[in-house]
Amino acid sequence: MKHLTLKSLFAVCMLSSTSLFAQQEVVDTAVFSRIRNAELKDSHIPHIAHYLTDVSGPRLTGSPGFKRAAEWAVETMKKWGLVNATLEPWGQFGKNWEIQDFSVMMKVPYAQPVMAYPDPWSSNTNGLQQAPVILLTQAQSRDTTYISQHLNDFKGKFILVAGGPINTADNFKPSAKRLTDAELADMKDTYMVNHDLIVQFLASFKMLNKVSILFKQSGAIGIINTGRANINGTVFVQARSGYKLTNPESVPSVSMALEDALKIKRLIESGHPVEIALNINGKLSTEDNKGYNVVAEIPGTDRKLKSQLVMLGGHLDSWSAATGATDNAAGCIVMMEAVRLLDSLGLKPKRTIRIALWSGEEQGVYGSYNYAKNHFMDAEKGTVKAEQAKVSAYFNLDNGTGKIRGIFAQNNTAMKPIFEQWFAPFHDLGASTVTLKNTGSTDHLSFDWAGIPGFQFIQDPIDYETRTHHSNMDSYDHLQIDDLKQAAIIVASFVYQTSIRPDLLPRKPLVKETFAFDGL
Repeated sequence: MKHLTLKSLFAVCMLSSTSLFAQQEVVDTAVFSRIRNAELKDSHIPHIAHYLTDVSGPRLTGSPGFKRAAEWAVETMKKWGLVNATLEPWGQFGKNWEIQDFSVMMKVPYAQPVMAYPDPWSSNTNGLQQAPVILLTQAQSRDTTYISQHLNDFKGKFILVAGGPINTADNFKPSAKRLTDAELADMKDTYMVNHDLIVQFLASFKMLNKVSILFKQSGAIGIINTGRANINGTVFVQARSGYKLTNPESVPSVSMALEDALKIKRLIESGHPVEIALNINGKLSTEDNKGYNVVAEIPGTDRKLKSQLVMLGGHLDSWSAATGATDNAAGCIVMMEAVRLLDSLGLKPKRTIRIALWSGEEQGVYGSYNYAKNHFMDAEKGTVKAEQAKVSAYFNLDNGTGKIRGIFAQNNTAMKPIFEQWFAPFHDLGASTVTLKNTGSTDHLSFDWAGIPGFQFIQDPIDYETRTHHSNMDSYDHLQIDDLKQAAIIVASFVYQTSIRPDLLPRKPLVKETFAFDGL
């Protein structure tokens, strides 16, 4: 899960709960040990990871790659013995897109490959197009007045918006890390936004859409975007818009490595014209514009409690430059392995356990938010539906491939002593922190909004923010397999413990919040 992207714009503000006296939990440590031993002896994590990444490919929401992964997950969980495994539609998403063919090279002043990737939902170039490159600064590329005055300059050209310069001092910093004890003891609210920032971002996105329309009107061949982080072979590739049925066709666009972009910029500035040859051929479809989540269940066994739910999940959708391994196949791998463990061990949860693998998270937690609207909450009235009262908790994993170090209690003060007792058997695995702080920008927020205890685990960052998050590096080989095994052990144990607990987990007071972000 994150920089401030579209998904960060779905934000809610919840009141702190009243303090409750801690009660001693009856923790089934014997089952916890069985889960641990089973995972360490016979983990299926490498197999699940291979199929969700290498075999399925990129999983842009609505794309054939997402469908491959989702259908494989459904069929696999059926084979394991889960019930009601299906693709559940949540509403309209928009256009489906998948790249079919792509090439890019610098052709003048000499021929040389450059590193770039097509932006998701990019328009096609209609074959290989070679044209001169014209420069724009970041400020100019966002100035609709400037662009309107220079439309004739862009006709028949590629527009390069080069960032930079490269901060070479960053090369002396480690690209991957684990959380220190001091950092865990002093956790902060993370990935949180407020209403003013939402308004600011909405205005920015509307402006960028206007810019895109102007570039299209100018007759430009394509847009080449860069950013300061696109260095050392890492290129971050995502899209703010283009997927909605109402989005107009835009100019073909790519994201380029900063080193190549700065070389082109220097050549042009020193009087050496540059030409680029680009071919983008993507398959765009509106045949099925719905969004789908994967759901499956382990039925509860207690006569009185089996109608109640414990939920766990992560988002299955990804961006398209790699195979979305750490964002967020990792979370889905762990959650699938957790339910496989619970089912294969023949455990008898009292409550029904339901796994959900979400789509549309990258565009604004659409899959989980619409699921919450469909099942738990009337968004317009701000009132709960009957099913809402039956959900004990939702557990989410979406901060990369790092091991679990603790959990964000989301200001639910009654949960802190409970989670502390649940983590006690896992201190030797490095997991013990329970913070009342909040974290945002991913699918647990949809449950928090609906008045259901929703939790995201604290994870070691590894190279999530520096290398893999939304980048061309987000592939299987950046997964920390042993960390995912540790996470599966803890998730399975927490889900099972929630399922057998005599009572539902404590809730915060429900805040009636009807605002929901709708991406551009």
